[in-house]
Amino acid sequence: MTTSAEEEGEEVIAGRSDRAVLIPPLAAKPRVRDRIVGFLEREVASQTLRWRLWTPVAFGGGCATYFAFRSEPSAWLLLLAAGLLSGVWLIARRRRVARAGSLCLLMLASFALGLAAAKLRTDAVAAPIAPALDGPTVIEGWVVDVDSRGAAGPRVIVAPVRIRGLAPEATPVRVRATVRDATPPAPGEAIRLFGILNPPPAPASPGAYDFGRTAFFQRIGGVAFSLGETRSAVLPEAPMRLRLVMKVNALRFDLAKRIVARQGERAGGVAAAMTTGQEAWLDPAQVDAMRDSGLAHILSISGLHMAVVGGFAFFLARLLIALWPWLALRVPGKKVAAVAGLLAVGTYLVISGAPPPAERAAVTASIAFLAVLLDRQAITMHALAVAAFVVLVLQPEAVVTPGFQMSFAATAALVALVEAWPRRPKEISAPWPILAVQRTGAWIGAAVLASLVAGAATGPFAMQHFNRSAMYGLAANLATVPLSDFVIMPMLALGALLEPLGLGAPFLWLASRGIEAMLLVGERVAALPGAVQTIASAPGAALPTAFLGVLFCCLWRGSLRWLGLPLACAVLIWPRPAPPDLWIGDGGLQAAWVEDGRATVVRPGVRQFAVDVWTRRQGLEAMERPAEGWTCGRFSCAPEASGPVALWWGRRAPTDEQLDGLCRSAPVVSVRTVVSALPPSCAGTLVLDGLDYARGGAVELKREGPAAANRWRALWVSDVRGERPWSRYGDAATVSDSGG
Repeated sequence: MTTSAEEEGEEVIAGRSDRAVLIPPLAAKPRVRDRIVGFLEREVASQTLRWRLWTPVAFGGGCATYFAFRSEPSAWLLLLAAGLLSGVWLIARRRRVARAGSLCLLMLASFALGLAAAKLRTDAVAAPIAPALDGPTVIEGWVVDVDSRGAAGPRVIVAPVRIRGLAPEATPVRVRATVRDATPPAPGEAIRLFGILNPPPAPASPGAYDFGRTAFFQRIGGVAFSLGETRSAVLPEAPMRLRLVMKVNALRFDLAKRIVARQGERAGGVAAAMTTGQEAWLDPAQVDAMRDSGLAHILSISGLHMAVVGGFAFFLARLLIALWPWLALRVPGKKVAAVAGLLAVGTYLVISGAPPPAERAAVTASIAFLAVLLDRQAITMHALAVAAFVVLVLQPEAVVTPGFQMSFAATAALVALVEAWPRRPKEISAPWPILAVQRTGAWIGAAVLASLVAGAATGPFAMQHFNRSAMYGLAANLATVPLSDFVIMPMLALGALLEPLGLGAPFLWLASRGIEAMLLVGERVAALPGAVQTIASAPGAALPTAFLGVLFCCLWRGSLRWLGLPLACAVLIWPRPAPPDLWIGDGGLQAAWVEDGRATVVRPGVRQFAVDVWTRRQGLEAMERPAEGWTCGRFSCAPEASGPVALWWGRRAPTDEQLDGLCRSAPVVSVRTVVSALPPSCAGTLVLDGLDYARGGAVELKREGPAAANRWRALWVSDVRGERPWSRYGDAATVSDSGG
């Protein structure tokens, strides 16, 4: 009795007429599985020397987690966890535990060390924060530096010696003051000003940029708004360290004034900002045009400037050594040039005032030059990982700043591009015109691709932090990068170096021509239709997801890197929640309601910075309140009929009659002062007063249920910010004038 192939579970494949080939039906599946397993093994094997690159990522994740806490963790608990996990990893490594287990322990230990480092940094920089005083006060102190110009006038950083109404132990280490002087006082001057003092401003809306946290780590404990011109003061001698800082800043300020005098305020203001970090002469219109064209990164001292200055010094030193044969035969030219690059980076860091972005860029550039001295490749992913680790150890707070995120994401993307770039074949002999065309085309192609890659890597952060996308930024950067890299920055470096000797004029003149051309490109691009697109901020989880996606695309070396691409696009594709129905700014000085996709502002022109921040984050267009249908006076503004909100911003509490009128006009009433009792007409009205704003800052309100129920869900700044060492709320009336 015979059994057919089908009955035996085998498949008959007709190949020839004389016989059939019997193949098990699942024979192909193990072959596919083997291919998949082999592919994964090759992918994992290719990462043998790259797993350690994730160590600073885990360390940074610990730092970021610390800043996400809503309350301050205990230092000893974090240190204990970091010590235990580090000890377990060391024991596992000594006992040669499996590689996967050892790597997991290393990442956990790095994460815990990041938490502990951020906590220790916070405790180390902790300093007094000014309370919100009832009235104006007198501040006497030393001018440490000149800050960027604000909407209300010049701003200076002051080291207070005495503040009337505050005990010495409660006096902030630094205060940023807006002054009424036409020309700000220079660093090193002892001044006395009469003005209003407040703590650094809180975020304009829940989840927005936190200037108070940034100021905390810069030891700026207050912001002041001068009510008159500053006067000279007689103060005891400043400490030696403060005198040294003021002397360096005075030299920087003097150099900036010389540059502006040589080039004029239009080009000189930009040159001073790029050279010394002094932004006192920058025209706000210029800054807006550069931002809208995608060129604003050129104005602030960062990695681009450090790379150009350090690279220019490196190649200039190598050229000079090569031109002297006797010296070229006796010294290692590349290493001497690396030392010159280190000196140039250090000098530029001092001249620039060492802002945090410049410090991070200097660390990265220094590690590259140290690699040259140690006969290692200068530009590698491992060198970048070391630089990121060093920066995070010194400044754990940098992990939540846009500058750190964008600079390291862009650099990692460019290094990954270099790693994946195909090796250029050796060129055959060809006429020089053909070679020139080929090399020019290759340079243009590389520049376009590098700009695309860097722009794609920094795009998620620009969208989330700044809520804008410069649509023609690639074209603007391609047009200005040659000017910036080969004309402006080298000429500014030579001009700044020789200007104290009176020899910098020709170099500064060339730099000013390049700056004028760059500004012209920025203004023309910014004026194009649709140059800027406003993008609403995604939920908080989107940005860390995008950051991990970008890092995975850069750090993984193989085809699986593209699995990170959907994560890298998280900010772009993450669904946005519906905007709130109502926003009330810190202190109840400003409000806006949302209707038909637009935000109508109750008090046009008041706290405009906060209004702009909130509307951009929500992706809304701001509109002014209609003139008709509202009754607005010196202390209040309310709809004549039923409207969305009524405001009382007077420093004195409203009377019962005034409060009754406010409650009858709107379902939500905001009062700046403390309300002790409510009239019966306010029974069904949501009334927010000074105590609410003192506890929570600004608030977003979303209606729940039918309008007749008048039920609201509130999201306060404090709900997102938490109770942290930098969380102190002030009087928004003055914070808005002297703050961001």
